[in-house]
Amino acid sequence: MKTEFLGKTLSGPFTIPSGIVTCSAPIIQAFFDAIPEVGVLTTKSIGPEPRLGYREPVLSQYAPGCFVNAVGLTNPGAEQAAVLMARLDIPEDRFLLISIFGGNVDEYVQVAKIMAPFADGLELNLSCPHAKGYGMAMGQDPDLVREITAAVKAAVTIPVIPKLTPNVPNIGEIAAAAVAGGADAICGVNTVGPGQYNSHGQAVLSNGMGGMSGKGVLPIALKCVDEISNAVDCPIIACGGISSADNVRSFQKAGAKIIGIGSALVGMTTAQIGDYFSALSSDLLADTEKAESLVRYDIDMSFDSVTLVKNEKICDDISILTFNKKVGVQAGEFVFLWIPGLGEKPFSALTDDPFSLVVINLGTFTKTLIDLEPGAEAYVRGPHGMPVNPPEGAKIMTVSGGTGLAAVYQLARDLGDEGPQCPEMFVGARSDDRLYFIDECKAISTLHIATDDGSRGYNGRVTDMLRERLQQLSANELENLYFYNCGPEPMVHAAIAVQKEFCGNHQIHSAIDYMTKCGVGICGACNAPDGRRLCVDGPFL
Repeated sequence: MKTEFLGKTLSGPFTIPSGIVTCSAPIIQAFFDAIPEVGVLTTKSIGPEPRLGYREPVLSQYAPGCFVNAVGLTNPGAEQAAVLMARLDIPEDRFLLISIFGGNVDEYVQVAKIMAPFADGLELNLSCPHAKGYGMAMGQDPDLVREITAAVKAAVTIPVIPKLTPNVPNIGEIAAAAVAGGADAICGVNTVGPGQYNSHGQAVLSNGMGGMSGKGVLPIALKCVDEISNAVDCPIIACGGISSADNVRSFQKAGAKIIGIGSALVGMTTAQIGDYFSALSSDLLADTEKAESLVRYDIDMSFDSVTLVKNEKICDDISILTFNKKVGVQAGEFVFLWIPGLGEKPFSALTDDPFSLVVINLGTFTKTLIDLEPGAEAYVRGPHGMPVNPPEGAKIMTVSGGTGLAAVYQLARDLGDEGPQCPEMFVGARSDDRLYFIDECKAISTLHIATDDGSRGYNGRVTDMLRERLQQLSANELENLYFYNCGPEPMVHAAIAVQKEFCGNHQIHSAIDYMTKCGVGICGACNAPDGRRLCVDGPFL
């Protein structure tokens, strides 16, 4: 579906709004390469300095297809973002829209000058509803919108597109002010609110409040786009609850040129997103309604309460926590554990019945978990991720260290065969006192233990022990292996390197936690170097 937009002929009429999915250079490149229907690729908002944003939870679900989020304008800062954007290979028929923000006019201009050489256009975030002093705080003042737009327009030679907030009494007035300042197009709208959603009597988001998105805001977004179209004569990028071809037609009738789809992509793998946009394009051409059936309205981000029944100290900084309930996880999936007021983090379930997990003290959240006493209450959501599915008859080998054993134990337990095809588990640790669940692993596998100091098992690195074992196998035996690696990133990369000496890439699957936050593929924080998102395309990639 060729689309003309601001002087370029684009491969498709869709974009994904800023801050959703396409939040890193690897993800953007993956979409450039594989999803032509998305003609406009919008980055997450970039500011003058790095921002860590808010701690998790950053996304909550208050109804199917309806969300509240507060990420906190997480970004690497303009200088580093420019380095990352410079690596992109942008096809001629795509439009890279870099979203920027600042705390004042000068900061907008500063970021614009840094990012403009790498962009086809700049989106001005004048609409974020949950970051104090940014976004909506400026976008509700027509004079300031005009001033910021004019200043950025004077500083760059590429199109400038203000993104407006719906949280104003007259969005047409704001749009007119932006166009008076020289805006080449308008993006409308950002999230509604802020709003708040509670679970078990507690605000889910760490920020308390966040922007509302998804199906619940569609009527507001459609009204805003109609008002913008009546107020100004320029291209409009429409966002807000769009998920079906009928929705797209409604926004196009209201005046939209480019259609932004965000919350509808919750829970989709990268391949599923490609299928969805392909189906949506076909719907528009054939006057059908098939794409929305692909939207994951079955995604459930609700929390279930659990009570700690046992805290087994393995050593000073490692504990196994056992709770009072079963969790329904398949091998390869993971869950989030939430402690209100503190945050949430993803964990593999060491066991599913009863639910248990392994904690290593790496910071405030995990230190709190290690110190929990029996009777303490926490909350679990999930499962998330893709279950693993090795070929029938494959022999499984796992390599793990640290908490990685939790990710592979259930895999070996549930998917391994007996006899010659019995799984082999390679477990590494610095010393004997840091090993755990050894008897349980012996019961389901041929277990190989390595310690750096030689206090138990092989004296040396687990990957050296792995190489020695693989050298003993025949070519036919090597062809039948499927590897699953999980643990500290250096160990995983070392394991992959050894495995590639003997086997093909298709036999090697690894899980590295690339900062998983939302668990449903929306925030893009867990992107792998190839653009896949760990929480939906993995965790074993």
